[in-house]
Amino acid sequence: MSRFRMYPTAAQEQRMLLHCAHARYVWNLAVEQHAHWKPGRRSAPGFAEQCRQLTEARRDNAWLRAGNAEVQQQALRDFAGAKAARFAYGFGEPTWRKKFVHEGFRVIGTDRVPEFHPDGTPQLNARTGRQVMGRSVVVRRLNRRWARVKVPGCGWVRFRLTRAGLPQAKTFRVTFRNYQWHIAFAVIPEPVEAPGTGEVIGIDRGVTITAALSDGRKLNCPRLTTRERARVRKHQRRAARAPKGSDRKRDEYAKVARIKAREAARRKDWCEKTSTLLARTYHLIRFEKLNVKNMTASARGTVEQPGTRVRQKAGLNRAILAQGWGLLRRRTGEKAPGRVEDVPAPYTSLRCSACGWIEKDSRKSQAEFVCVSCGFGCNADENAAVNVAAGQGGIPRPRRTAGAGGVTAATGRSSAREPRPTRVGIPLL
Repeated sequence: MSRFRMYPTAAQEQRMLLHCAHARYVWNLAVEQHAHWKPGRRSAPGFAEQCRQLTEARRDNAWLRAGNAEVQQQALRDFAGAKAARFAYGFGEPTWRKKFVHEGFRVIGTDRVPEFHPDGTPQLNARTGRQVMGRSVVVRRLNRRWARVKVPGCGWVRFRLTRAGLPQAKTFRVTFRNYQWHIAFAVIPEPVEAPGTGEVIGIDRGVTITAALSDGRKLNCPRLTTRERARVRKHQRRAARAPKGSDRKRDEYAKVARIKAREAARRKDWCEKTSTLLARTYHLIRFEKLNVKNMTASARGTVEQPGTRVRQKAGLNRAILAQGWGLLRRRTGEKAPGRVEDVPAPYTSLRCSACGWIEKDSRKSQAEFVCVSCGFGCNADENAAVNVAAGQGGIPRPRRTAGAGGVTAATGRSSAREPRPTRVGIPLL
């Protein structure tokens, strides 16, 4: 996806908000139709039948008829794609879309352009022998920094050009969030070419240091400044004191949303630049395998079994999500396909990268690692990154070369003093 910031006029913004409302309304109608199905009833209508029903609904509903039929049909197509993904890839059922949360719509191109094969030869119709004509989005460049796109019912809408060249796409999606409009063109970017050096890098992700590289570099995701955090607290306090449902409360929350949107934009920009740097510099990139969704789950619990230390866990969740771990891993994998691997996370931070001995007492603090076996010391995150680069993760199983009083093959220590794999002090194989 190629994503750009849009700057519509006041009249265009109102029209696009109406498009968002229509797309959300049609989507929720489709969700309701499929939620009504039960075993023994007729199957829910498909995309073609829903389009026919949409035509009848537009004839009877003046509010729906005032919108663009193409935008509403694309919402039904998105729903059909979500249902197909549920059966093909195991995703969940499509859920309801809410106002102020799911604001967006999709548009397909209107220009007729010839289609070509990847090698540059024209695509020909097998029956007629004529060149295949496809659709393309209508985009025009205004100058070096600005361009415009044709949105149905809105005319030409300006957007900021932050990449070289105009996007060539068949469809685009317009979204509205945190009082900002964005347009995303459905373009598959070319993968970044491997440097050909064969260099392997390991990346350990953390809260204090966002990404510690095995070559000693430490990369940190930008956060809000001290003054910006103070402004967020100030506006949140003012919103809390404002009457419920008042314009003042809404305006104060809007100011908070704008500041947090700035933080999210910085985080995304950092992830894009860092993933490009990794894909261009290293041949093989290894990440510590982390399940961010489970790590940031709430500790609230249930009414019967309430959780403990909920506020502390919520603060940790916010700190983890502010680092952009998942986005960095996903974008690196998309830019360097086939060159990104995940290494199991257990014991990567407790294993000595010099001798391979695993001991919890070696981790002196968050930033200090001193091996109790060989005395090797370095930064704890850098030590974990070296283990990730070597692919040493997970729980190792000690291998014995002698009997009960023999010597282990990995470290030369007596197996009589060797603990079991479920405890600390496990030698590396």
